[in-house]
Amino acid sequence: MREVDSSQIPMKIWYHDLYTTGIHRDSRFPRERYEMLKERIQSSQSSGLIDFISPECATEEDLLISHDPEFIRRFIDGALEEKEISRIGLKPWTNLFVERTLRIMGGSLSALEHVCGFGGISGNMAGGTHHSHAGFGSGYCVFNDIALCAANAIESHGCSRVAVLDLDVHQGDGTATMLEDIDGALTISVHCKDNFPFRKAVSDYDLPLDSGDGDTRYLEKVRESLDILEKFEPDLVLFQAGVDALGKDGLGKLKVTRGGMRTRNRMVFSYLIKKEAPCVIFMGGGYSKPISHTIDAFYDLFIDGAIADGHIQKMKSSGRRKSGIEVA
Repeated sequence: MREVDSSQIPMKIWYHDLYTTGIHRDSRFPRERYEMLKERIQSSQSSGLIDFISPECATEEDLLISHDPEFIRRFIDGALEEKEISRIGLKPWTNLFVERTLRIMGGSLSALEHVCGFGGISGNMAGGTHHSHAGFGSGYCVFNDIALCAANAIESHGCSRVAVLDLDVHQGDGTATMLEDIDGALTISVHCKDNFPFRKAVSDYDLPLDSGDGDTRYLEKVRESLDILEKFEPDLVLFQAGVDALGKDGLGKLKVTRGGMRTRNRMVFSYLIKKEAPCVIFMGGGYSKPISHTIDAFYDLFIDGAIADGHIQKMKSSGRRKSGIEVA
């Protein structure tokens, strides 16, 4: 039985049409997933649980907290070399791609600002760009919004302990390298060890899975990651919530079911409710064939996230605590 309070304040999610249209229609990347997911949410009975907000573009100054100034400037000016563009992917680029990238970064920063100011859960219906590094992009990622938010939270929002919980099927290599020398930042990555990137970075905690692992092994690693969070006691959780561990995913190599993915989310959200920990959700990867499997899993993620946010809101207003979230 799903507990839904229709009077709750909707969860804030940042979204822009450029998340889809800023990628060329001939790109191999399934750009339609963003638009399809928003339409799925808005046409559902749970549409009132989520408030979509249009993001502003991040500025060069915003990006400088974690990225190389020359790389920032060359990307914005369209001056990257062909090999740099190929490493990022998403080709052919369009004249809207720079704005798209900056709006994604702006959406993540706005979600961060919201939860740092008001608590609860918020998110960006894009982002989770964990393969980009300080001076170069990689694996569909230009700038790293997770590392950017972690550094911003510590430097500008007074957070002393920020945890990155990366449950995407691919290791968060860029996040690991960009935050390795940042005091107060903790990186956890649950990923398939036989998947991209093939040269792994070193997170604070890497919890690898073998190709073909399914719900049982995956959820064991998720539980292990939450035990690490319990000991770390973060002020803020940055949740890379990619669903590319699904068995139907074209790039995943694992065999997690939709039910297993939803159990993963419930485990994370129950932790957040218990701790009343602020959290930003980053959409991350999802490349199923057909794409409907990805949309289903992301729909579950954001709706259950909104329900969890409602629990936290209610607890904060009443002073009561609950130990978990009940979902259908």
